[in-house]
Amino acid sequence: MKSSRENSRGADNQQERPDKQNWLSKIPEHIGWYLSGFCDGEGSFNASLRKRKDHKIGWQIVITFNVAQRDVSNLKLLQNQLGCGRLQARRDGVHYFVVTDYKLILERVVPFFLKFELQSKDKKLNFTLFKEIATMMNRGEHLKDKGFQKIVELREMLNKGKGRTRKYNKLDVLVNQESSETIRQTLAVKTRSHIEKI
Repeated sequence: MKSSRENSRGADNQQERPDKQNWLSKIPEHIGWYLSGFCDGEGSFNASLRKRKDHKIGWQIVITFNVAQRDVSNLKLLQNQLGCGRLQARRDGVHYFVVTDYKLILERVVPFFLKFELQSKDKKLNFTLFKEIATMMNRGEHLKDKGFQKIVELREMLNKGKGRTRKYNKLDVLVNQESSETIRQTLAVKTRSHIEKI
């Protein structure tokens, strides 16, 4: 049987462990809907590709939720209510609120927009695709060929329309993977040939 001292320690530990959804219920309704509308207009859900030689697939996927504005006050309010993310400033005076950790995106950003739903059709679609990518990454699917390819397909549908610029697209991934496969096949043939000669 636990002593009263051990029981009090256990109670302290429970208080230190915040309820993952408790923070959401503390956001006042009018603030939540205000921030959702603000993000509907100024926010962005993105997935970018980076070439990485140290990754098995040769690519890294980075997902980002960000909001940009010259006036930093709404961004600070958003950061405070979500309890995550960082603020950045550009030289031209534009400020950004940014969240890139997919675990925090799933724990904070996704629940927020599930409760305080976005209203515009395009932003709703982008959020749905973004949420699916984050969920796949959380399951580790981005580290396997099949999952990675599916994420690249989902990414192609994100932020469709004029003004979308990307350093790498689906074609770059396919070309890169095909050339890697060619190299692998060439090495395999050379290895077999070398073994046969021995």
